[in-house]
Amino acid sequence: MMNEIVAKKYANALVKEFDLETLQNVSELLSALAEALSDAQIATVMNSPEVSKEKRSEILLAAVAGANSKQMVNFVKLLVEHNRVALVADIAAVLKSYIADQKKEYTGVVYSDSDIDEKVLAELSSGLGKKFDANIALTFLKNDFDGIKVDVDGLGVEISFSRSRISDQIVDHILKAI
Repeated sequence: MMNEIVAKKYANALVKEFDLETLQNVSELLSALAEALSDAQIATVMNSPEVSKEKRSEILLAAVAGANSKQMVNFVKLLVEHNRVALVADIAAVLKSYIADQKKEYTGVVYSDSDIDEKVLAELSSGLGKKFDANIALTFLKNDFDGIKVDVDGLGVEISFSRSRISDQIVDHILKAI
């Protein structure tokens, strides 16, 4: 939780500095950097007390050199200086969420124990997109959920229909009618 709060501060600084298109490139760069930093060998080097801040900065600057951006160079130096390199993945996630909100493009997952056709996924995506005035891309994940559950990241939407719950409600309704 604390990491997310600090990451939001760094992400907000990037949001103020860059336009949306550049911000998307920055987000991709930070995501790639976070993936590299999650490698066990690289993490060992970056977290070693024997490696100086200057050397850490040098390593990370070499990784972002392709961006050819003075702002990114300064940003990386700032992260190293304040021992915030571990927040790169969190910052990338906050930026990704911000960009999705700005573009109104979200991803979601449909969970079910039975197979769901691509056509049904497209209809669900379209319907939810109209409801929330956004572009929503859904993927299917088969699991042991007895019914259908739709979870859309970024919108905070979770919709679920449980077969057992629907059956119980029908039985209750019939019993009340008698």
